[in-house]
Amino acid sequence: MKHIPVNPAALPTPSGYSHGTLAGNTLHLGGQTALDADMKIVPGGIVEQFRQAFGNVLTTLREAGGLPEDLVSVTIYLTDIPDYQAHGKEIGRVWRELAGPVYPAMAGIGCTALWQPEAMIEILGVAVIPEERLVRPSR
Repeated sequence: MKHIPVNPAALPTPSGYSHGTLAGNTLHLGGQTALDADMKIVPGGIVEQFRQAFGNVLTTLREAGGLPEDLVSVTIYLTDIPDYQAHGKEIGRVWRELAGPVYPAMAGIGCTALWQPEAMIEILGVAVIPEERLVRPSR
């Protein structure tokens, strides 16, 4: 089985990594921080960073024909767990707005820093996309 990189044009051009890797109909979604189209971390705190980072994950998922309900696992790395917990209801509203009411297996992991110093959150995931919707990007 050949692994196919998935790199949406709407996201920054990767160098040394892929935004996603398709193996069969399983899409491994690379970690996304809150980078915007200008390659800057969005300002405004954890809720805004969650919105951007999760939106970036969903952009990669959709590039391969996936939908939010195809997510089977999501891992969230956080530099400030108490801040995330304090904004949990707002973050939950953003999740439902972007992905609907279905939640995959999830983990939240505290860490001391992320790749970009301003990043407070990084999200990665795994999705299984039904064959009838699967889009295999050309390399």
